Amino acid sequence: MSQHAFGAMSEVVAFLMEIDKLKLVERRTKIIGHGRQENSAEHSWHFAVAAMSLAPFAPAEVDISRVVQMALLHDIVEIDVGDVLVYDLAAREAIAEKEAVAAARLFGLLPEPQRGELLSLWLEYEAGISADARFAGALDRILPILQNLHNEGQSWRENNISLEQVLTRNALVGESWPELWQHVQSHLYTAQEKGWLR
Repeated sequence: MSQHAFGAMSEVVAFLMEIDKLKLVERRTKIIGHGRQENSAEHSWHFAVAAMSLAPFAPAEVDISRVVQMALLHDIVEIDVGDVLVYDLAAREAIAEKEAVAAARLFGLLPEPQRGELLSLWLEYEAGISADARFAGALDRILPILQNLHNEGQSWRENNISLEQVLTRNALVGESWPELWQHVQSHLYTAQEKGWLR
């Protein structure tokens, strides 16, 4: 018997072993108070816990269980295409088609109905077409900002990011979550005063 044979669960096990590679994808943000960059699997976990923790502040129409699922799946495509800085708009646009191909390959490892269900959830998140996806998108954008605010602007300074870039690129947070964005904006102006943002 093959070591990779798990009966009806074989495709799921193959998928789980493939997504283990997400632990190798490094992001620009470093772990607070340490020199090591976080990886995309750690970010996804942090995002999922943030969704659960901030659930009391979510709009009534948001289904937090779906947001948690989106959080855990949203960066899976980075296994094939890597992480791209959110402020590098040209790179983000150039990689979009490759991400769709990666999603089809990775979720394609699963049997139906999981294949279709998880791919559909990923596509919904990417399109930002639902209240759940918009809330998830806002959280995904907010976490690196919060990390930078608690890490003396580490990735902002290393990548020469301006206050205007952060405000413009993350405006959707204000649309989805005005109360949080109001707080974040005041901290961003303070971060610029401290030299963390140009």
